[in-house]
Amino acid sequence: MAAALATIALKAAAYFLTGSVGLLSDALESLVNLAGAIMALAMLEVAARPEDDDHPYGHGKAEYFSSGVEGTLILIAAASIAWAALDRLRHPQPLESVGVGLAVSAIAALLNLVVGIVLLRAAKRHDSITLEANAHHLMTDVWTSVGVILGVGLVAATHWAWFDSVVALAVAANIVWTGVRIVRDSVFGLMDTALDRPEQAALLAALEPYRVNGVDWHALRSRQSGSRRFVTLHVLVPGDWTVHDGHQLLERMEADIRLAVPNAHVLTHLESLEDPASYDDIGLDRPSAPTATGSPSRTTS
Repeated sequence: MAAALATIALKAAAYFLTGSVGLLSDALESLVNLAGAIMALAMLEVAARPEDDDHPYGHGKAEYFSSGVEGTLILIAAASIAWAALDRLRHPQPLESVGVGLAVSAIAALLNLVVGIVLLRAAKRHDSITLEANAHHLMTDVWTSVGVILGVGLVAATHWAWFDSVVALAVAANIVWTGVRIVRDSVFGLMDTALDRPEQAALLAALEPYRVNGVDWHALRSRQSGSRRFVTLHVLVPGDWTVHDGHQLLERMEADIRLAVPNAHVLTHLESLEDPASYDDIGLDRPSAPTATGSPSRTTS
């Protein structure tokens, strides 16, 4: 938040010094950075709360609201930038104090670069989609500033004022892509999307060794809520096993899953290989009446 306030002041000063609509677009995007940082702070505080009676699975999904709001703000900022750029394209104006303005903008870009790197490291350490969205937004802002500086430099070198507006439109297009990607990732999180492919591969690799000595598993499901993962599966064992034997097996399987997928909440369900009812609940919706007779179909997922 402090970095966003500093960059807003620097970029606004650069705009007033030069009159560049490209630098104005950069300042407007920093306003979005500030709004996103405030929202992120609020949602991270909510997401960090432990589970309670009303939220038995925790509050991790609050992070998706933050990234979704930030993505929407980015799209609004892009529309504002494009509008200002098109107006300046129709009514070009000469730029002033280009050298000073570019120097101020470069300082702001460097500040965003440092904060972006810090946020990326924190996002990886805490596995936070909110911090990751803010970090990628800031890194995009850095490249945007580089583009704006290039555009203003071209105007100063060629005296073609339209370069400034064209660069501002390119900035708007870049911001749109960032906003769409952040909103998309937020929607996927709210839709209980399964773990990503590398984590699913690690999960399957941890489970496959257990398909020996008459043991099997099916109905494997996974989802992610903020930094927490949820994994459920049904484990089938010979019907003559004792409860203690089955429980010990499940403890080992759950421990291996947590090693393969960090920060995972694992829920297992023990079933008998010989009971036909064990194969009636593989799907998400279980039939109203379990299978009464017949041999089980060894369907696995």
